[in-house]
Amino acid sequence: MIGQLSRRARLSFGVLAAVLLLVTGTAIGYLIPTLTRPGDDSIDAGFARDMSVHHAQAVEMGMFAYRLGSSEDIRILGYDIAASQQWQIGQMQTWLTEWHLSPTSSSRKMAWMPAGMNTLQADGRMPGMASDDELKKLKSSTGKDFDILWCQLMLRHHLGGIHMAEIAAKDAKEAEVRDAAEKIRVSQSYDISVLTEDLKDLGAQPLSS
Repeated sequence: MIGQLSRRARLSFGVLAAVLLLVTGTAIGYLIPTLTRPGDDSIDAGFARDMSVHHAQAVEMGMFAYRLGSSEDIRILGYDIAASQQWQIGQMQTWLTEWHLSPTSSSRKMAWMPAGMNTLQADGRMPGMASDDELKKLKSSTGKDFDILWCQLMLRHHLGGIHMAEIAAKDAKEAEVRDAAEKIRVSQSYDISVLTEDLKDLGAQPLSS
């Protein structure tokens, strides 16, 4: 009887130990991603939030070009920019959801950027972003005037976006964020070359600031 109890006790202990190991493993598997995911004030989160806002204006401007551009090249480029950046917004918002972070923050824009690199415009706009007055002027323009202003504003917008993407591509914690930021840098650099050529063809120059 004592031997049977001893064997039963050993069996029960073994089962209990197995259960505890399973629970512990599950808990560790849950906690490790939770503890290592980007925090609310991380470069990853700041980039995802701010670039989503930056991209949203590019999507708006891209659709202006698709509807109002006087040349097929401008309309196609506008649509491509709108479509690709809308997809990227979805990607960045998905990251924030997976990290259990809010899509917005009370922090100042670009607070995640290194000291001296946070180049907000005087009125608080992120680098490259058009003002409300500039957007109104764009929407009211037609023909060649629209094409020129759109290329100028989008060129400046992309330059500002690249400034942000370069930091995230180098310093973000998550590999997928660094990879996405580098792809943004590369694709927008290509767009800049196209926009620059378009302006030359239109007999115009980039904006001075």
